[in-house]
Amino acid sequence: MKNFLTVCFLAFLSATTVFSQNKKEVLMTIDGKPVYSSEFERVYKKNLDLVQDDSQKDIDGYLKLFIDYKLKIAEAQAQGLDKEENYKKEFSKYRDQLSRNYLFEDKVTEELAKEAYERGKEDIDASHILIRVDYEALPQDTLAAYTKIKTIREKALKGEDFSKLAKTYSEEPGAKESGGDLGYFSVFNMVYPFENAAYNTKVGEISDIVRTSFGYHILKINDKRARLPKISVSHIMISDKKGTRTFNPEERINEIYTMLKQGESFESLAKQFSDDKNSAVLGGKLKPFTKGDLRAPEFEDAAYALKNPGDLSKPIKTDFGWHIIRLNEKLPMETFDQQREELEKKVNEGDRSKIVTSAINKKIKDKYGFKKGESYLPFFDTYLGDDILKRRWVMTPISADEDKILFTVGEKKSTFSDFAKYIEERQRTTRPYKQKEALLVDFYDEFETEALKDYFKEKLEFENEDYAAILNEYRDGLLIFDVMDKNIWQKGKNDSIGIKEYYNKTKQNYQWKQRVDADIYSATSEILAKQVQKMLGEGKTSEEIKTALNTDNTVNVLITPGVFEVDQRELPQNIEIKKGISTIYPSNDSFVVVNIKEVIAPGPKSLEDVKGKVLSNYQNDLEASWMDSLHSKYKVEVNKKALKHVKRQLK
Repeated sequence: MKNFLTVCFLAFLSATTVFSQNKKEVLMTIDGKPVYSSEFERVYKKNLDLVQDDSQKDIDGYLKLFIDYKLKIAEAQAQGLDKEENYKKEFSKYRDQLSRNYLFEDKVTEELAKEAYERGKEDIDASHILIRVDYEALPQDTLAAYTKIKTIREKALKGEDFSKLAKTYSEEPGAKESGGDLGYFSVFNMVYPFENAAYNTKVGEISDIVRTSFGYHILKINDKRARLPKISVSHIMISDKKGTRTFNPEERINEIYTMLKQGESFESLAKQFSDDKNSAVLGGKLKPFTKGDLRAPEFEDAAYALKNPGDLSKPIKTDFGWHIIRLNEKLPMETFDQQREELEKKVNEGDRSKIVTSAINKKIKDKYGFKKGESYLPFFDTYLGDDILKRRWVMTPISADEDKILFTVGEKKSTFSDFAKYIEERQRTTRPYKQKEALLVDFYDEFETEALKDYFKEKLEFENEDYAAILNEYRDGLLIFDVMDKNIWQKGKNDSIGIKEYYNKTKQNYQWKQRVDADIYSATSEILAKQVQKMLGEGKTSEEIKTALNTDNTVNVLITPGVFEVDQRELPQNIEIKKGISTIYPSNDSFVVVNIKEVIAPGPKSLEDVKGKVLSNYQNDLEASWMDSLHSKYKVEVNKKALKHVKRQLK
C-alpha cells in the first residue's frame, strides 16, 4: 500500500505541457534529454503540501525527489515499457475516459440524466407481450411480426385478459408460466425504448407498440410506486469464518440479541464484540444505502423490514456471518445534484449513449469540418465475402484506384482501406449478423464515430493545456507503476529466499508486545462481575460460569477467550498485567473481569505473522539499491543558472 501511494503521489509530479517547449528554460538534462524549469515550478507549487518530509520542502530537497522520478521514467522507457500492449491499452482507456469530460459537456447528457433522475423516483410493475423479430429480419417477416403484435394489442384494448394473452401469444421465454409479469423495475433496468413506454403509459393502460432489438412489445402497467429511499442502520456482526476463535458464532449472536432485549446499549455491544471493525468503532453505524447497494440481499431485506427508528432485527445470516440490525433513520430521496455524476455516467455508458453520440458527432463535425467521400456500400457489398457473417473474413489489399476516400475530418482522411482494417478487427468481437448490409451499416457508424473521437482527442492535447498536463501525468504515472512493479514489487514478492534472509537480518524490528492468554468476562452488572470473580476463585470453568449465570431467556455474561497483546481493544484499558483473576473494570456499559492464565513475555514474531510488513520493507530496501544504480546509469546535469532563477521565482 505504501508503494502504491508513492506511485499515486508521483503520478502528479509530471505536469509537462506540450506548448512551445523550445522557448522554455532548461533546468537539467538526463542523458542529454531536456527537462524544463516551467515543469518543475508547476509541480513544486502543485505538490508542496503533499510532501511529508520537511527536508524535501525546500527547493533543493524537492529537486532530488523530482530527479528520482525522472530517472524512473527514463528507465521505464529504456526497458520499452511504453511499447507494451498492456500499457498502451490502459493509457488509451484512460484517455477515452478523460476526453469524455470534454466531449460530453453537452445539454443532451444533462437532459437525459434529469429525465432518469425523475424516473428513478418510481418503481413500475408491468407485464409485457413480445413477438420476436430482429433488426436483420426480412421485410415480410418484420411486417408479419408487427401485424401480429398489433392484433394482440387490439384484443388487449378490448378488455381481454392480458395475462392470458401473454400465455397464449408472447414469445418471451417463460411467458406461459409468468403471464408476461416483469415485477417491479426502475430506471436503467430495461432497454431505453422499453423504459420510455413503461414510464409514458398510465397505470392500467396498454402501451403503444414498442420496437427493441428483441422484437415488438406491448406493455400493461399494473402499478407505480415511490421508490424506496436510503436508510441508515447500525449492526453488530459476528463472523462465522474459520479462525482461531473458540466460541460458536450463532450462539454468540443470540447471546448479544438477548442482551439487547434486556436493555443493554447497542453501541457498547457493537464496540465490544462486533467483528466489523470499521463500523464497531462507530457503535455499529453503516453508511446509508438502498436496496441493491450491498452484496447481501438478506441484510437489505431485513433492514427494510424494520418500520421505526430503534427497531431491531432478529439475528440473520449472510455470507459475511451473523448480524443484528437496528434501524436508525429513513432518509429523504437524494437531490439531482447529489446523483448527477452517477446518472451522467450511466447515460454515457448505456443505450442512451446513442443519443449523446449523435449530438457529439455533430459537434465535432461542425467544429473541424466533415466531408463525405465515396459511398461505401456498393464497393464493400462485393468486396466482403460471405465469410464475414461467420466472422472469419480476411482482408485483401485494395488497389490504389479503388481505395477511395470515405470521409475527411478536418485535414485527416479515412479511406476504404482504413475501413476494411477496422472491419477485419471488429468482426472478432461483434454479434453474429445474417446480412452483410446490416453489418456494414453498423460498422460504418462505429468507424465514423471512432474516427471523429480520435481526431477530437488528438487535437485536444494540442488545444487544451490542462487536458495535456493531466494526460501526461497519467502517461508517466502508468510507466512509474509498471517499472516499479517489474523491478521492485514483483521481484520482491517472488523472492522467497531474499525475504527470509531480510527477515533474519531485521527480526529485531518485528516484536510481539507483552501478551496474555486469558478469558475475558463481560457482565451486565457489577454484582454479576463479583459473582464471576468468586466462581473463578472457586476454580469454576468458563462453561460452568456461563451455565450458572446465563438462563434460557437472559444473557448476563459474555466470555471471550484468546491470546491478547496488552493494548488490544478487547482488554480493559490500564489493566494490571499479572497472572490470576483481575479486579473489575467498567468498560462500554459492561463490567469486565479478566482471568489471566499466562503472561507471555515480548519476543520476535514469526515470518508468517509479519510477512506483509517484511515484504514491504524488503521492497523498500530493493528500491533504494535500484535507485543508486539508476543514478550511476544516467547522467544528470543541473543548469545552476536556471536553478537560481527557479529559486527566485518560487520565493
